[in-house]
Amino acid sequence: MNDRDQRPEPEDPSTTSAATAEAVYAGALDRIRGYMLVLAIVLSLGTWVWFGWRLALGMACGCVVAYLNFQWLKRGVEGLAGRIVKAGKSQPSRGIVLRFLMRYVLMGLVAYGILNVSPASLYGLLAGLFLPVAAIACEAAYEAYVALARGL
Repeated sequence: MNDRDQRPEPEDPSTTSAATAEAVYAGALDRIRGYMLVLAIVLSLGTWVWFGWRLALGMACGCVVAYLNFQWLKRGVEGLAGRIVKAGKSQPSRGIVLRFLMRYVLMGLVAYGILNVSPASLYGLLAGLFLPVAAIACEAAYEAYVALARGL
């Protein structure tokens, strides 16, 4: 028996990098949710410091609505996908459709309330609604960094 027989065979680099990439991408939704929470706090406080409490209130409300909207959309997609996988075809559910529509009702009610309190706060609300876009941009930057650093 020589040394070559005792050494384990080297792993296939494509298999290793694929597993690493899968591990990175699997946590994307959790990281996006975390980015949303951090960005909501930072952006709301920054808006308060630079533009005053009225716009900060609108920004905070927009961030809350955007976060809830993101969560509800995620649950709705998971629910619909679960129904499709179980039945083999789409079966609409009242609860899923109702939650989908409630997202827009919530956005409308918050916009109406903000508009009545202060029309200037509406700008903050609209900016806050872009919170998921900023969080996804952070995730894209993170994934680009990981891909370049690890050679994925």
